[in-house]
Amino acid sequence: MAMRVKPDTGEVGVKQRYRVTNWSEYDRALVNRGNLTIWFDDESIRDKWTPPPPVGRGTPGRYSDVAIQTCLTIKGLFQWPYRATEGLVRSLMGLCHLDLPVPDHSYMSRRAAELSVQIPRRPRPGPTHVVIDSTGLKIFGEGEWAEAGFREALLHAAAAGRLCKADRGTVRQHGVGKRRTWRKIHLAVDETTKDIIGIEVTTAD
Repeated sequence: MAMRVKPDTGEVGVKQRYRVTNWSEYDRALVNRGNLTIWFDDESIRDKWTPPPPVGRGTPGRYSDVAIQTCLTIKGLFQWPYRATEGLVRSLMGLCHLDLPVPDHSYMSRRAAELSVQIPRRPRPGPTHVVIDSTGLKIFGEGEWAEAGFREALLHAAAAGRLCKADRGTVRQHGVGKRRTWRKIHLAVDETTKDIIGIEVTTAD
């Protein structure tokens, strides 16, 4: 049985170990983590990839908000920079046999600052069955900052006289306690389509 000792308090705890009994399903689940499927609706993406012609004078745009939002969604999904996102979108267009232009990474970055995000919603002809769920969100504060060892380092520096007056106030502020701050997020989910139709964030009170 493995034992775990906390260095700050010296308390000894038992580390739980789990044995995999369904190895075949567990192995297949690990393999499926790398399974990637990205599908584009040909008709909708061809019609909405370029914006409509402008009214009056002006050069027509080449990429609509839908095109920029699609690229930014892929960027946020994979947590990639703009250049890698441009390369991935070009590759996806080639794999899907879509002859559509791909925005440049610099152009994509400029449009992201002024983009108005539009979240599509499916039509609901009848009554909607809503499922409500809530979960807690921990906000990292001075407690984690103190546990990381920075408080002790600053206290030693303050004792040695290597901190200015403002830094001494910071040490005193962060050395008060280890209180955690929590927020609660409430989600309203459509039971049929699994769409999130409402979200609200409240305090712990």
